[in-house]
Amino acid sequence: MAAAPPEAPAGAAAARRLARGCWSAFWDYETPKVIVVRNRRLGVVYRAVQLLILLYFVWYVFVVQKSYQDSETGPESSVITKVKGITASRHKVWDVEEYVKPPEGGSVFSIITRIEVTPFQTLGKCPESIKVHSATCHSDSDCVAGELDMLGNGLRTGRCVPYYFGTSKTCEVSGWCPVEDGASVSQFLGKMAPNFTILIKNSIHYPKFQFSKGNLASRKDDYLKRCTFDHVSDPYCPIFKLGFIVEQAGENFTELAHRGGVIGAIINWDCDLDLSASECNPKYSFRRLDPKHVPASSGYNFRFAKYYKINGTTTRTLIKAYGIRIDVIVHGQVHPAGSREVQPDSHHH
Repeated sequence: MAAAPPEAPAGAAAARRLARGCWSAFWDYETPKVIVVRNRRLGVVYRAVQLLILLYFVWYVFVVQKSYQDSETGPESSVITKVKGITASRHKVWDVEEYVKPPEGGSVFSIITRIEVTPFQTLGKCPESIKVHSATCHSDSDCVAGELDMLGNGLRTGRCVPYYFGTSKTCEVSGWCPVEDGASVSQFLGKMAPNFTILIKNSIHYPKFQFSKGNLASRKDDYLKRCTFDHVSDPYCPIFKLGFIVEQAGENFTELAHRGGVIGAIINWDCDLDLSASECNPKYSFRRLDPKHVPASSGYNFRFAKYYKINGTTTRTLIKAYGIRIDVIVHGQVHPAGSREVQPDSHHH
């Protein structure tokens, strides 16, 4: 009688079942069950959602946004500015060389509209400004000799002296005297400032598509000497009156000229190369950039001094200038034609 074959170990049987399962999963084809719900309202909603998704991609993404095309944002840009006009304060006539800072004609410049002048400052000893923290005193013991306040106007001598006016006393300092708050005189330059003209010359270049254009009319006559900007009749005469810029920014000119402020002159070049290059036109907008509703950070002012000698003594006039700062900001994007090759020379203005 033949002996019965030995039974396979339980582990080997489990391995064979696992192998058969793996091969079955590899070769078998599965499909989910579909349940048809016969409900007209639900069917209409389902098809409407599909239609909206299709319209979004076909109409908005491809037709409006032209997302199938390549694009380029952030053009290379050059800005040159020039201000013209004269104005007068109570004591003198001011020309461009005096009220425009800096004079180089860059993309950021300031037009001075009010000044507080402290004349005839010389190096010496005088009362500290009453506006400086801890400057008020009653006796010499309140003033520490050699102390230097970073927000003050000089080095303290240790003496408590009468202020420039009134009955108060402040610590004496060694520095440029008299200090600003003790002898400053305010002068308003903004009377004629709304009529100042500002030329903003801008050229842009999109290197990816070799597309270049400028915002000046290519005319050889004296057109630029007699035109001002109009978005319909004179879009390529980028000469703006300061009053027009402030008005477009929604500001009151007198208030802005008194406290100062920052206005952004924004030039947007959004060009579609499917159209003629003549359709690629700059769009201008203006808005206030400094937070005028936050008193601590609204307004704009800066200081500078003019030095000279009187009888061999170095003297200076300190000027705290309030003005309207113009920041020219250029941005945009270009959408090239779908399949045609861009010809650089055909797009220059």
